[in-house]
Amino acid sequence: MSRRTKIYEGKAKILYEGPEPGTLIQYFKDDATAFNAEKKGTINGKGVINNRISEHVFTRLAHIGIPTHFIRRLNMREQLIRQVEIIPIEVVVRNVAAGSISKRLGIEEGEPLPHTLIEYYYKDDALGDPLVAEEHIACFNWASNEEMHDISSMAIRINDFLCGMFAAIDIRLVDFKMEFGRLYDGDFSRVILADEISPDSCRLWDMTSGEKLDKDRFRRDLGGEEQAYREVARRLGLLAGEENGPGEVLDLSTHRSRMRTPPKK
Repeated sequence: MSRRTKIYEGKAKILYEGPEPGTLIQYFKDDATAFNAEKKGTINGKGVINNRISEHVFTRLAHIGIPTHFIRRLNMREQLIRQVEIIPIEVVVRNVAAGSISKRLGIEEGEPLPHTLIEYYYKDDALGDPLVAEEHIACFNWASNEEMHDISSMAIRINDFLCGMFAAIDIRLVDFKMEFGRLYDGDFSRVILADEISPDSCRLWDMTSGEKLDKDRFRRDLGGEEQAYREVARRLGLLAGEENGPGEVLDLSTHRSRMRTPPKK
């Protein structure tokens, strides 16, 4: 890798100075972490797969009018992105009970939620990214009311689209995490989708078997992480030599009942 200015290094990605003002290069690592980096490891080829999947998702979201930081993929591990000021809130959209919400509220994992739920977490590793309410966000001025309205509206649209996209390839979108940033134009800014959407940030279950195709395989020592990530990419038609294409987005009104049926145990 050529010498260049590193802007930031996180758990799964590195940001480098971009070729033009207002741009960055986002590099996807193979490093895997869980439980606020208490557990660390490596998933071979994860960065390559996540780069392709995130490119695919962000490109398709742009087609339905969701503004994102993605400009183009540069190579197997890097993307050119717009530089944004990250809003310090992780936005989690839940369709099915899993992970922390099952533990907090005693809901059996796999139980479909009565309706889509949006949760907000304050981005602070030292504090363990605590769950916060919109009142906290407003009180501490982490985001304005207008920005939160834009974020929640985009979150619902993104969720509806991705549920259909994954349902088309027999995958249930259980939940996923997003980050948003402010893109500045002089004194004005607008909120756009940033970071990534990949098996690192989504819970993805096979609709028939309930098999986990995401980072929970690493979190829970299930093994087969590399194969699970590749399977998501394969079904999306992103692996060279695969016959199946990316598929169409399903009409959720037709497939809602199927998506809300718990997987076979």
